[in-house]
Amino acid sequence: MSMDDQPISPSGAENLSPGAESVTANPWEALRRFTAARIALGRSGVSLPTAPQLAFQLAHAQARDAVHLPLDVAALTAQLQAQGICAAEDVLQVQSAATDRLVYLQRPDFGRKLSEASRQQLLARFGSQAPRSYDVGFVIADGLSARAIVRNASPFLGEVMRRIAPEGWTMAPPVIVQQGRVAVADEIGELLGVKLVVILIGERPGLSSPDSMGLYLTWMPARGLTDASRNCISNVRPEGLPYPEAAYKLHYLMAQAHQRSLSGVALKDETAGEGAELDVRRNFLLDGA
Repeated sequence: MSMDDQPISPSGAENLSPGAESVTANPWEALRRFTAARIALGRSGVSLPTAPQLAFQLAHAQARDAVHLPLDVAALTAQLQAQGICAAEDVLQVQSAATDRLVYLQRPDFGRKLSEASRQQLLARFGSQAPRSYDVGFVIADGLSARAIVRNASPFLGEVMRRIAPEGWTMAPPVIVQQGRVAVADEIGELLGVKLVVILIGERPGLSSPDSMGLYLTWMPARGLTDASRNCISNVRPEGLPYPEAAYKLHYLMAQAHQRSLSGVALKDETAGEGAELDVRRNFLLDGA
């Protein structure tokens, strides 16, 4: 019998994709609304149904694109200016020692330091012995997801500025780094002469979060510091840690870093959440200091 000779089902089943009637639902399907994780996808025989399989392939492609998408520095600069964070001419643009994306991915150490040309650029403007005259400096790096930076950096910094502006913080010119990793902020902060540096960087994309931004804070940045000297706030994006809450946590850590003259493992996030009374406890690492 040809396909044209087959009877049409009055139930409308002919409108389903082939094999859809054989999909076995998962009893946990109602829980999917609480998470972006891939749970309760059902099965067709021993395999995934077609729709979840295609969704997985799309998410994988988005994650790969996020890694390789170049950072649009001009657009980011315009966003910062539109937020009133700085004048466009105040934004410094530098490059890590990784000359392109392939080198960046194969040699992580190159992404942790400035190119010689960029280092000389900052030395020419701020001098070889820049005094620690700025309270804070913000560095913005593409990291492993330029998409995360283009989407989140400007609105998040706008939220931070609204919190620190009334307190009179002095801020160094913002620095945008292409092909940058976290540690490059230590070298930049040292050259700028800041007491505290905060880097906004695109995090490694996940299959449900290709646009997640991370924040790293370091007191008295200098080349050669390790991760033990930094505080991290992760997954900053509307679907993850919202801007107001992330800015609240960062503001707390910035203030505590200045008050205690430290960061990293000796500085803990003791915030209780936006709008709640802070439960600030004695840091046991400082007891007896």
